[in-house]
Amino acid sequence: MEPGTSTPTPTLANPSSSASAGACAAGHAEVTVAPGGAPGQRLCVRPGTVVSLILEPRSDDKRWVAVHSSAPVLVVTSGWRVEGDGSARAALRCAGTRGGTAEVTALAKAPDVAGAARVAFTLEVSVVPHTTER
Repeated sequence: MEPGTSTPTPTLANPSSSASAGACAAGHAEVTVAPGGAPGQRLCVRPGTVVSLILEPRSDDKRWVAVHSSAPVLVVTSGWRVEGDGSARAALRCAGTRGGTAEVTALAKAPDVAGAARVAFTLEVSVVPHTTER
């Protein structure tokens, strides 16, 4: 991957369309966020998928401090850790049967500045169940 890029694999522009649903990740997916990359991405996954979120060290004075899910019933964040080099990792565990969309936000903050951490990256995760024939 080129330096300064942010590329989750696979991504979809419109994860809710039926034609796109066949391209959703299943089982495991990895999203890497690099300095200077896009502040947001979309990712389509099948139920039960585990997404590894890798946040590379920031190029500014801010540090990664946390990740949050807007809908823990769909996407649960776990395994959060910050490495000594400033990178951070989290596992995003997607619902086993339910479909829907959740925003996972990664927060960053300058360590010596008072105040709350701010959203530095947003991953929109769409959990798309397998369709059944009737």
